[in-house]
Amino acid sequence: MYQGVETFGEVVKTQALRFGERRFIRFEKEDLSYKEFHEGGNQAANLLLGLGVQKGDRCAVMLQSNPAFLISWLGIARIGGIEVPINTGLRGDLLAFILNQAQCKVLIIQHEWIDRLKQIQNSLHYLERVLVVGEGEHEFDSFDHLLAQSSREEVMIDVRPTDPSLILFTSGTTGPSKGAILSHKANFALSRSCIDIMNYREEDRLFTVFPLYHVNARYSTILAALISLSDVVMHNKFSASRFWDICRAEGITTFTYMGTLITILLKQPKRDDDRDNPVRMIQGAPCPAEIYDEFRERFNIEITEAYGSTEVGICLANRAKSFRKGSCGKIIPIFDVKIQDDEGNECPPNITGEIVVRPKEPSIMFSGYFGMEEETVNVFRDLWFHTGDRGMVDEDGYFYFIDRKKDVVRRRGENISSYEVERVLNDHPAVHESAIVGVPSELTEEEVLAVIKLQAGAELEPEELLSFCEHRLPHFSVPRYIRFIKEFPKTPSQRIEKYKLRKEGITSDTWDREAVGYKVMK
Repeated sequence: MYQGVETFGEVVKTQALRFGERRFIRFEKEDLSYKEFHEGGNQAANLLLGLGVQKGDRCAVMLQSNPAFLISWLGIARIGGIEVPINTGLRGDLLAFILNQAQCKVLIIQHEWIDRLKQIQNSLHYLERVLVVGEGEHEFDSFDHLLAQSSREEVMIDVRPTDPSLILFTSGTTGPSKGAILSHKANFALSRSCIDIMNYREEDRLFTVFPLYHVNARYSTILAALISLSDVVMHNKFSASRFWDICRAEGITTFTYMGTLITILLKQPKRDDDRDNPVRMIQGAPCPAEIYDEFRERFNIEITEAYGSTEVGICLANRAKSFRKGSCGKIIPIFDVKIQDDEGNECPPNITGEIVVRPKEPSIMFSGYFGMEEETVNVFRDLWFHTGDRGMVDEDGYFYFIDRKKDVVRRRGENISSYEVERVLNDHPAVHESAIVGVPSELTEEEVLAVIKLQAGAELEPEELLSFCEHRLPHFSVPRYIRFIKEFPKTPSQRIEKYKLRKEGITSDTWDREAVGYKVMK
């Protein structure tokens, strides 16, 4: 177990000196040893220093999960830069907003997405250099070429655990997306919580199909493995039909789940060898109470569930040995968590209120939203971080998530900002007003329903509206359902009463793109 200075650069250096050529991670068929990782990080650090990047500068990374992403992450960390990982589905205004809001000086981007950058290039105010990973014709610098020319010598820059490590953008709810500033110490706190919950050991092999721009892959898997000396197998895509065969072939002992992953696995045809797999335990959220027993029995696996957020990390854990179905667990010792009513009073057991959190140690959760001081103050009231989630706690100290106060849709592991989708919909000349709500999915979580009021006299086909969205939104944010409405239910202050739209759900006049075979561009 790693016990040194808790910065990403130091943990990689220490493990590389101890284990050298030992494999640390396999990206499908490409292996990366501790030594290769360490030296590649030094090259990336020297590359960035040569471009004039200094400690505290923001560097955006928009890459697939591959060695270039891992080395970029390490290189930025080594020089004390602040990484801004970008969801590879982003395009248009939201991509420009994030690059501008975080004041990104450098962007490392996969060559497949250069056209998205060119479409917004004139609206970027801070970007100075673009480094492209992969082959292809373009006018920007080649990351691969510059990396090959860079020194492997160690960079001597003082980076401390409390220094900012990255800015992760949360989904906007009633306003634009917010960039949560997280320190190296906060990253380590999350990873060590995962190690404690899962009892990661040196003989473990962790598997993830989640992207490196997500907290899950970065800190529940990569950093947790570095600290615990486990190794990692990472795939860019999730294949339900091949999943267990991959686990058997690679000797996977544990993996993380989010969204509908375990529900999808359970829906696969049963096989005689379902229980014959090397996986001992899995960790993630949510684990629907109605499938818990069936999944454990069918695949012979222990399950843990956790609750947290980008800002907090993990603050509640439903541990395998004391699992309570339907709960998201008990408090992680480094946090205080309670349920409050609207006046800030603590709710008694079994009474619903808002989940609020505060740390017991400094710098183990986010320090604020970058460039958004007012929003930062607003989420900290009476010294508690207000999650915007409704829940309750029982007499035994088990917490239960009820629903979201925040206006956000959770679809297949992605948080989708209603505000961002509505902004795009409202830009269509035929749309007078729109509302985005989540409706139940056949799997778990939600699907996106767009309720539209058209301009007077306007006509609009659902396919035309989706085509408009595809070039402006991540593919996972494009609505599945569209419903046209004459008038919205509204409050006296003229706010749309979304709870009424959610209650109505899928009506007889709702159009479903999956029912007509409409495929969204990825």
